[in-house]
Amino acid sequence: MNHTREEKLEALGRLMDTLDILRVKCPWDAKQTNESLRPNTVEEVYELTQALLDNNNAEIKKELGDVLLHVLFYSKIASETESFDIADVADAINNKLIFRHPHVFGDVNAETADEVTRNWEQIKLKEKDGNRSVLAGVPATLPALIKAYRIQEKAANVGFDWESPAQVWDKVNEELTETADAIASGKTEDIEEEFGDLLFSVVNAARLYGVTPENALERTNRKFIARFNYVEAKAKEQGLRLADMSLEAMDALWNEAKSLTK
Repeated sequence: MNHTREEKLEALGRLMDTLDILRVKCPWDAKQTNESLRPNTVEEVYELTQALLDNNNAEIKKELGDVLLHVLFYSKIASETESFDIADVADAINNKLIFRHPHVFGDVNAETADEVTRNWEQIKLKEKDGNRSVLAGVPATLPALIKAYRIQEKAANVGFDWESPAQVWDKVNEELTETADAIASGKTEDIEEEFGDLLFSVVNAARLYGVTPENALERTNRKFIARFNYVEAKAKEQGLRLADMSLEAMDALWNEAKSLTK
């Protein structure tokens, strides 16, 4: 169902009114701060991510509501010290969008999504209070897999990239050999470093072939969980514990699970 613009604005207004009341009359809401809300915000974003991966529209709607509440809550807290309010937040992102889309609101030409992305990174470097370097905009607290992808993506947007995707495999094979050599040496620090380099190169390969590694790995995680749960359930049906089974017996059940989930 699509609502009119007026209905959308009214709905947001009702939510803001409700939050205003809760901030005054609810003991829990009244005592919240940026610091106390932050862990909940992280959880809500992950729950939204889960709903998006599940492609569950009902859950996506629910989790978007939770994230929206947090955006309004932080803005409400800031308004109480007259730092900013939700209007300032909306104006700031609106101004940023207009500034970073000169191919829409200005006279810059960008015919493809890749051209838009490259322009975006260059514009960010020119912004007042913008990033002082290409990689400055990568949050330090990002999970390592996502961070590696974003680092590579940003470097590529300024031309630091392979000329063709096929070239990346030489690097992957090089890092694989160096990892094997480090394992043979037995030096723990070297082994960790080389595994990191290997993972970084595989993430780069995924990017070059249009695959988001976070999504790919999560898909494999889910597949493994489903198959392992099958193995565990079948073992229980036979009155067995996994810890007491041979690897061969577990492999047989694993192959059953694979045949059912292909």
